[in-house]
Amino acid sequence: MSKTVAEEQSLSCRVTPHGRIEVFPEDGATSLPFDVRKRILQAFAQGTGAGLLALGAREVATELPPALSFWRTIGRRFVSRACALVDPVDPANWESPPLEPGDALSWIESVPPMLGAELVTEDLLGELWTDIARALEEELSNRSDGLAGFLAEQSSVWNVVGRVCLHLAENKRRPDRPFAFIATYVPEVTRSAKAQHVPLGRALQEYAGAKNRAKLLALLAPVSRAAEESELLRELVDSGDLYHPLSWSARQAHAFLQQIGTCERAGLVVRVPDWWSRRQKARPKATVSVGAERPSTMGLAAMLDFDVQVTLDGEELSEDEIRQLLESSAGLVLVKGRWVEVDQDRLEAVLAHWQSAQERSWKEGVSLGEAMRLLSGSSDGEGDAGAADRHRDWSEVVAGDWLKEQLDHLRQPTADAKASHGLKAELRPYQAEGLEWLWTLRSLSLGGCLADDMGLGKTIQVLGVMSRARESQERGTDLLVVPASLIANWHQEIQRFASRLKVLIVHASQRPTAELKKLEATVVSGYDVVITTYGMVARVDWLKSFAWRSGILDEAQAIKNPGARQTKSVKSLAASWRLALTGTPVENHLGELWSIFDFLNPGLLGSAKGFQKQCKAMGEDRREGFAPLRRLLRPYLLRRLKTDKRVIQDLPDKTEVTAYCALSRRQAVLYEQSVKELERALGELEGMERRGLVLAFLMRFKQICNHPSHWLGDGGYVTADSGKLERLGEICESIAARQDKVLVFTQFREMTDPLSRFLTDVFGRSGHVLHGGTPVKKRQQLVTSFQESDQVPFMVLSLKAGGTGLNLTAASHVVHFDRWWNPAVENQATDRAFRIGQRRNVLVHKFVCKGTIEERIDEMIRAKQELSDGVLSFEGASALTELSNEELLSMISLDLDAAMSI
Repeated sequence: MSKTVAEEQSLSCRVTPHGRIEVFPEDGATSLPFDVRKRILQAFAQGTGAGLLALGAREVATELPPALSFWRTIGRRFVSRACALVDPVDPANWESPPLEPGDALSWIESVPPMLGAELVTEDLLGELWTDIARALEEELSNRSDGLAGFLAEQSSVWNVVGRVCLHLAENKRRPDRPFAFIATYVPEVTRSAKAQHVPLGRALQEYAGAKNRAKLLALLAPVSRAAEESELLRELVDSGDLYHPLSWSARQAHAFLQQIGTCERAGLVVRVPDWWSRRQKARPKATVSVGAERPSTMGLAAMLDFDVQVTLDGEELSEDEIRQLLESSAGLVLVKGRWVEVDQDRLEAVLAHWQSAQERSWKEGVSLGEAMRLLSGSSDGEGDAGAADRHRDWSEVVAGDWLKEQLDHLRQPTADAKASHGLKAELRPYQAEGLEWLWTLRSLSLGGCLADDMGLGKTIQVLGVMSRARESQERGTDLLVVPASLIANWHQEIQRFASRLKVLIVHASQRPTAELKKLEATVVSGYDVVITTYGMVARVDWLKSFAWRSGILDEAQAIKNPGARQTKSVKSLAASWRLALTGTPVENHLGELWSIFDFLNPGLLGSAKGFQKQCKAMGEDRREGFAPLRRLLRPYLLRRLKTDKRVIQDLPDKTEVTAYCALSRRQAVLYEQSVKELERALGELEGMERRGLVLAFLMRFKQICNHPSHWLGDGGYVTADSGKLERLGEICESIAARQDKVLVFTQFREMTDPLSRFLTDVFGRSGHVLHGGTPVKKRQQLVTSFQESDQVPFMVLSLKAGGTGLNLTAASHVVHFDRWWNPAVENQATDRAFRIGQRRNVLVHKFVCKGTIEERIDEMIRAKQELSDGVLSFEGASALTELSNEELLSMISLDLDAAMSI
């Protein structure tokens, strides 16, 4: 890498499943100087606590990317509170500040997009707060100058040895001078461990003389810094009034309150009445209510009522009280027995803004989409994007009775888990709640994104909606758009759980494309569900023009590129309701997020250009960050994690899915040639020779299904030549996005290295390989590393070597790349992850090539398991050698249409 590129690099970070923050170089919009990057990387190399401490103490003024800026906020908050607890007489004596409950909730609201953002919880923030305390304690253990000395080295803003405190209090005995001001300092700590405040004027007497001059200058250093920035403080210092108690008018008190930020940045402690220091200051606001009444139509375009009032702490003010506020110029006004802040010009401006909006609403109406943006505090990025910021402190938008009820139902859905909704299954509580959430969105004609973690049952929740619609005798047909590899899975799940649904599969594997293009609308209308693929939507015109009851996308990241032909075709579907399913946390990728929501609720996030503009503004907003975007999307996005204790307690132990794979053209040719070669040879051999030949060819078929290079031994292993590798890539990209871990089993030692190389490219980091040739001493090292390190995302194991004796509970996914044809052996391998100590649901992916012997063996195994619950065993390859020639050829023959159609 050249020096120029290195200088322009930025830093990014991720939250790991183990609760650590990893920081790494990355090209980004915010470039960081080399010395800053080096400093931050070195700090995080010592541990997460040390890294957060360095951000909060040293990088106070550094321009950082949004993710690091977010973590700096936490580190800076810790240092600020630690300073307030320092004994100024003994700077080496410090106390670790507690984390206040409200802080964690506000930080969770403002988490910017980053990998692992969904893992930021109250528990994690509490652990990180403790980590910072440990790091600071270790830092100070070898210092004699304590916290003050340490912070003085980090940034001048912390260079305060003694603390000067400025106090403002109400003085109810003098209506003409209703406030009192005094400056104090803290020379020592009382026996009760409380700071003893002394009037600052006494410092001039106690520190008189040349020998105490340095002490006095150190004490007054924060005052001098504040006076450089604040005209009010400069006047108090120059006149000497700072050293005496003062009586102030409301105007003087308000002028001082405006300088709090300047004083605190200089290192002064400021104490003011509670009504000012609260997170939301007492001030009159223009309160806008939207959606008090149910609209006549549904959807984002539904028009809602709009009302504007002036309120104080939610209580409506009378016209006389409003007039009193607007006529006051003191900055602070006594209303209803309490002091409130009033900026006459801003209050008039905000009232004019909302009253004008109200008048427009009478003529044009306010759409539900616009109401949701107003409630979240975001905009569409068009027009005057700064208006919301200008009016944020002096206005609020609240949901009216009807809209509030709907939003409450979406944010906290409740449902009867015993209700089957026509399904042949008992829904788990979280699935029933998800179904209710989907049904509520559907009744409002609002699109939604179901982003539950893989294995939590997104499919069953969607089938519940379809079955409920059928039970309600609704007319219409639902369209389900899926990757070609998932057609069979969806069809099987419908047959298993919702067999009353009449299904039509629109794909070349079922009928010729030419015939599909000519299907009549009257024929399609006779089905409850149509399953098709993203590619077919682009090729078959009537799919886009048919009036669908619902348009549902599985693996919705397929439309993440808004400029792609496939995406444009899908977005042109005519569907009354739209739903996207994805196990990937879309919140980590803003471009993908916009594209998916442009399908679900067009216009909600504005144009792509306007959304980028909004995201840039939110990234630079140190006050709220991305909180407005999260609030805007919350009603339409439902995501539950397997790591959530409220979910994990109700999860099934293990979920097994068959991952159907296509054959590449090269695989199909080799497979078909091998079938013909075996057919010719069978007529010439008998007995042991015949059995040996059959076993050899069965092994060849397995190898071809894995990859042509596996059979040919040419070492190529091109991804496009193997349907299994392509399917493995699809699954593992989703696993990597969630930072889960995966075990990949193969019965062939020679496949372990090619699989490892392939997975290294997918995950962007290497994993481990364990096979029969792995030394026994090294095996435990590999297991420990896989279990404990966030840097090892996968392990490839040969089935025999890895099938027993290993505890690999860090993995929540198991892939059987090729099948042993013996369920007991496969289950034994799966149990490396699914065993005592496993706290997450284990999802098992069993790879099967469609149209080949693999699919027919899989069907036989499943039939026997269903028949006898595992009592009967299938002997696999040995049993096949005893079949007649006709039976054997029927088993191994290639169904080309099925094999090539996924």
